[in-house]
Amino acid sequence: MLFLLLVIAPILLAGYTSMYKWNGFNLPENFVGLDNFTRAFQDPTFLGDLWHTLVLITLSLVIQLPVSLALAMLLNQKLKGRSIYRVIFFAPYVLSEVTTAVLFTLVLSPNRGLGQQIAGWLGIEALDGAVFADPDTVLYALFFVISWKYFGFHMILYLAGRQGIPQELTEAATTDGAGAWQVFRHVTLPLLGPTIRISVFLSVIGSIQLFDMVWVLTGGGPIHSSETMAVTMFDRGFRRFEVGYASAISIIMFLISLVFALFYQRYVLRRDTEGALTTLGDQR
Repeated sequence: MLFLLLVIAPILLAGYTSMYKWNGFNLPENFVGLDNFTRAFQDPTFLGDLWHTLVLITLSLVIQLPVSLALAMLLNQKLKGRSIYRVIFFAPYVLSEVTTAVLFTLVLSPNRGLGQQIAGWLGIEALDGAVFADPDTVLYALFFVISWKYFGFHMILYLAGRQGIPQELTEAATTDGAGAWQVFRHVTLPLLGPTIRISVFLSVIGSIQLFDMVWVLTGGGPIHSSETMAVTMFDRGFRRFEVGYASAISIIMFLISLVFALFYQRYVLRRDTEGALTTLGDQR
């Protein structure tokens, strides 16, 4: 019942209002059919949102997740104080997105932020809030903040997956003459496959739905250069009172997430889910 009330009903309501040109007041009366969806795919701002999302997903898969994996492998070694390092790297994930955004707003504040002071100590050019004011750098600065917050989460996932691999397998490979890279490439990495695939899925879905951090850090600016679909939806719905158009954007976001999730489960997670069902059947 709660699922119907909190999930299905809002989706149906958004689908209904997306068919109207509605400002959010009174009852929707001006039926426009699919015009709001057509408008979205003709809107340069929304098309830019799709591109920004694709860039963030690509950067996450190419940079953020490999760095998280490398840190997980490093912190799986017998290092002095590794528990402390794990806590330090995971700590940013505990912060809310709004708290993280406010923190980096202060750190990169012009003239008085910590980033500005460190840049002065190192004798390099000013490092301040201008990175969020430049259309050429704002998206990459935003990705840096996102990575700072979430790489610890993915690191813990990989670390848990690595500790689930029987030590006997790596020891046997080492006994057979395999080096550290060969053990990682041919033993550790394949057995981490299910964990990596889940990590990729969470990263992609998170990038599609990104809102809080962008809204607090940049508000989607400058000139829409860091705007995401969720930011555009919020701006159109709650600031410009184009609720019908905002509902259409929300439905598009939902469909993109749904299609990706179904495709990913069907073609990427298929072996993992089949293995889990087979194991469950054997236990019965």
